[in-house]
Formats: sequence, C-alpha cells, structure tokens
Amino acid sequence: MKSDIKLIDYLAVRRSIPAFQMCEPGPEKAEIEEILRLASRVPDHGKIAPWRFIVYRGQERVRLGEALLTLALETKPDLSEEMIQVERTRFTRAPVVVAVVSRAGPHIKIPEWEQLMSAGALCLNVILSANAHGYVANWLTEWFAYDERAYPLLGVEPGEKVAGFIHIGSTTFPAIERPRPELVDTVTWIGGED
Repeated sequence: MKSDIKLIDYLAVRRSIPAFQMCEPGPEKAEIEEILRLASRVPDHGKIAPWRFIVYRGQERVRLGEALLTLALETKPDLSEEMIQVERTRFTRAPVVVAVVSRAGPHIKIPEWEQLMSAGALCLNVILSANAHGYVANWLTEWFAYDERAYPLLGVEPGEKVAGFIHIGSTTFPAIERPRPELVDTVTWIGGED
C-alpha cells in the first residue's frame, strides 16, 4: 500500500468540534447510510458485528431531550435553569446523533474485550467517515450512556451498552488544537537498533 499524503495531512490535524458548536446542515438519510456503511469497516474478530447503530434525527431529538430531562430531575430535582436547558438540548445540539451500541457478550471464541474494542473502533470510524463527507463530528457518552433507566427511551435493548453518541453536523467555528501527549510519555520501545 502506498502512503497517502492527503490522509496523513488529515490525520495530522484531525479534531473534534464540540457538539454545542454544531449547526445545520447535517447529513441526509442517504449520506448517513453511506457514513455508517464505511464506518462499519472495523476490526471485528470472528466477523460477528458485536455492535449496532441507532440514528436520532428530526423531532425525535426534542422528545428525547424532554424525556432525559425528566429522568435527570428524578435524580436531581434541584437542577438549575441552566442545567435544565442543557438536559433538554442533549440531542438537539447537532442535526444528527448516532448511538454506537455494543452487543458484546460471551462467545465461544471471541473474548468480550475484543468485541468492546470493535465498538470503540466503530465510534472513531463514524467520526472519520462523517469528516470524509464534509461534516464535523464529536464522540460523547454523557450520563445517560451509563444509566440503564434511559435505555428504553434511547432504543437500547437489554444486555446492550452504549459505546458512544456521535454528534454529526456542520459548524461555523474553527477547529481549535488542544495539547496532545508527547510520544516519550506514551510509547515504550522494545528492541530495534536505533
């Protein structure tokens, strides 16, 4: 395989845009399907596809925000007005939100950890595919990814877990670079002559 300068240049500056900085337009259904088709090309030991997508768009995002607000108020009835608005708009910050749902579980051959890692790779691939289609994206989890009371509202089935919510849209904001770890802090070399 030859090196791809365009891909290298993209990876050198890849950056997520905060969901609250997203706006219309978002991808239409055909584009979303293409984004997800390409994103599905992830490492998947055993070819078992231990994950699935749930796509939230249109007015359903408003309903979800109201339902999540109700759940949040059950836990914290004294939420500030600011936090009430945050809860209400969790799914309307971006035109499209894609849940990546892990179906990892016991398998005769494939360790559950590898299945979970496949779902994580899928989350990043959704971002990369959305970017390749000209959209910005951000991978969020937030409290309701871990609160199983929210799962029926979100369409998550028993035994499944949310790997992430990928927010997809456009933006008028510039991508701001953030500090990245130095390789000396994250790489251990074993062997080699140089």
